[in-house]
Amino acid sequence: MMLGLDVGGTHTDVVVIKGKEVASKAKILTKQDDLLESVLFGLLEATEGLDPRLIQRVVVSTTLATNAIIEGRLEPVGIIASSGPGMNPAGFAIGEHFYPVSGAIDHRGREVAPIRDREIQDVARSLKAAGIRNVALVGKFSTRNPSHELRMRELLEDGFQTVAMGHQVSGQLNFPRRIATTYLNAAVAPITRRFYDAVQKSMERRGLMVPLEILKADGGTMAQHRSLQYAVETILSGPAASVIGTVAFADQGKEEVVLDVGGTTTDIAILVNGVPLLERRGISIGGYRTLVRALRSYSIGVGGDSWVRVENGALKVGPERKGRAIAYGGPEPTPTDALIALGAETPGHRQRAVEGIQRLGYTLGTTVQETARMIVSRTCSLILEGIQVLVDQVNSQPVYTIHQLLEGRKVAPKDLILIGTPAREVAPWLKEATGWPVRVPPDHEVANAIGAAVARTTCEVTVVADTALGYVSAPEEGYRAAIDQHGSQEEVVKLALELLRRKALRLGADEDDLTMELLEAQQFTMVRGFHRLGRNIRVRAQVKPGLISTYRETAP
Repeated sequence: MMLGLDVGGTHTDVVVIKGKEVASKAKILTKQDDLLESVLFGLLEATEGLDPRLIQRVVVSTTLATNAIIEGRLEPVGIIASSGPGMNPAGFAIGEHFYPVSGAIDHRGREVAPIRDREIQDVARSLKAAGIRNVALVGKFSTRNPSHELRMRELLEDGFQTVAMGHQVSGQLNFPRRIATTYLNAAVAPITRRFYDAVQKSMERRGLMVPLEILKADGGTMAQHRSLQYAVETILSGPAASVIGTVAFADQGKEEVVLDVGGTTTDIAILVNGVPLLERRGISIGGYRTLVRALRSYSIGVGGDSWVRVENGALKVGPERKGRAIAYGGPEPTPTDALIALGAETPGHRQRAVEGIQRLGYTLGTTVQETARMIVSRTCSLILEGIQVLVDQVNSQPVYTIHQLLEGRKVAPKDLILIGTPAREVAPWLKEATGWPVRVPPDHEVANAIGAAVARTTCEVTVVADTALGYVSAPEEGYRAAIDQHGSQEEVVKLALELLRRKALRLGADEDDLTMELLEAQQFTMVRGFHRLGRNIRVRAQVKPGLISTYRETAP
């Protein structure tokens, strides 16, 4: 059996899956001031009556890191950056503790200027004096040679809680994005460490002794003990969980929109022939442009608990949230109250919902029923606007799925898959607003937790070889070796796939569930005068995101 756990801003969802069936599930309110209690109660309710020894896999997804970035609740980070001649890294400074330093590696991995030990030690003392406990180390070409970042790490000595290095976050080149990604990695690591420790303690109290896995933004998982090194990859794991949770029910011959209607937001994604789209270059979040690969999604501040009010004579829905729906004891009217007033079958207090909607009706001069319909219609209109924004964004650049580039493809989805707590109540309204077929999968209210439970472990490696200089390197993996001047692209591809296999197993993958593929394989011949010096070879490979085989083979 597998257990999936999704900790959202409004609810914490837990599911236990046996084969292809949801054996049990729980949905409880998330206590933002006591996440440990939310997780523990969810685990206890979902596993009541079950022998915990039967659960062989536990995966968690959460919006914790995402919310911290968006709300600006990040711990301070010191950034030490070296780029060398021709570029001043100060132009990409983040925060108050940004230190450009000496030292440079060129684009082929050769040292141009050395690191100055005393300079790094002086910066370290300044950071400690300022109370900074988290540090990001970034070199422009550390993906070609990480020696300067590794040396800076040695010189920092002890006293820092988190040290993130740029060569570990991605094998892609882009200095500004690498600075932002490494900074976020250092900033969210302490937050994720505390949360995952709390989840681990909750599991132990319930007798769940299996290793914890974490859902990443690309829809794959990694082992919890590796999550600090790659903490930044866990942002947007919530939207990724909702997409993966619908893949087994997608139509393999259509373009479909996935809508996850939550309490605070609605997350929107697109499936093409049952396959999610990928933000290949890297996501942007909270004003930071990163190198984090993620499933493509778009979130809007509209959900079941969005605050509904009248402003300047017009009805407004969201993006603020004042609390739960009035029907559940909240202070202000919400779309959930409107649905209940229209007859939705829920455990909420209908009379309270009606009274809340009635207050708005007095201001607008409309009946309760008319006001409720206006609220639901406005909510649907905002969701449709969000769908169009995502479609336009996707069609403004090359379309990538998690498997391939769709050359020249323009997406035009005309079907909806709807998940989230209010999915069944909202479905008829969205069908009427769009004229599209709308499907609500089984266990739609806990689809995120299902997605977490059934996601495959994923990862990526980049290998670069320079036969003229005689080296082959995968800095993300700490790998560097000699290569013959006649070394071929085929040799580098073979090495990349082997390094990918090893990395996937370290991150918690099953040896029998490794679907690997090449993302890039190219080589350039280096010539000086009339003489060939050697080859520059670059290979990227990944384990494809998707469903684990034990679920995929039994899913409908």
